[in-house]
Amino acid sequence: MKEEQPKSSAGKLKKLLPLLALILIFASFFIFGLDEYLTFKSLSDNRDRLLDFVANHYFAAMALYFVLYTIAITASLPGGLLLTISGGFLFGWLVGGLLTVFSATFGATFLFLIAATSLGNPLRAKAGPWLARLENGFKQDAMNYLLFLRLVPAFPFWLVNIAPAFLGVTLRTYIVGTFFGIIPGTFAFAFIGSGLDSIIVEQQETFSACQASGKTGCTLEFEVGSLVTKEILMALAALGVVALLPILIKKFRKTPA
Repeated sequence: MKEEQPKSSAGKLKKLLPLLALILIFASFFIFGLDEYLTFKSLSDNRDRLLDFVANHYFAAMALYFVLYTIAITASLPGGLLLTISGGFLFGWLVGGLLTVFSATFGATFLFLIAATSLGNPLRAKAGPWLARLENGFKQDAMNYLLFLRLVPAFPFWLVNIAPAFLGVTLRTYIVGTFFGIIPGTFAFAFIGSGLDSIIVEQQETFSACQASGKTGCTLEFEVGSLVTKEILMALAALGVVALLPILIKKFRKTPA
């Protein structure tokens, strides 16, 4: 009996490792100031080095981007939009979009699996009252409702990653809904990223000209979010409505005349 206790404790610790790893990654991200690198200024400052690295180590750069994006999604780190746009900037809209879709799906699936176990209790607590707002939708039609939530950012991305695990959604439905649901938005933002280099060069030239003129207060500032146009958001919203149509039709049919 005395020998079983350490084994039991070691087993519990081993099961806790995935959750502890997520907490450590999330905390380290802010403790070491890594969030400062997820800015347009950082991307602009490191433009030449990033493009040179991709040109000289293309497949290594792809692998590194894939791993970093997967970690960012699994640990629910901020900066997903900038990372997606950066993928298009570094690899082009097609390769960047594909890398992002697969890595985001992998990361979301890892988080789903963690949330689906007893380790998901802290994540359930984090979701809090949000779950009740999503419950009915998943009960009626899990696949189409998940597609809607992926297409239209009506709820935080991290919430949509973990909520299905608590609401009885199967792993297969989750993976398929996530993969296909994020394709339109991902490729739209990757396409934006593919044209980002000209904007970066223009910003750098404007900044250099400002400094050369002797003016004070010259800044190199740009919000990547400003690239997301109303037209893109409206298109994604329209796709979201299409995904919801089966649910609405079922609800209409059940409504007594």
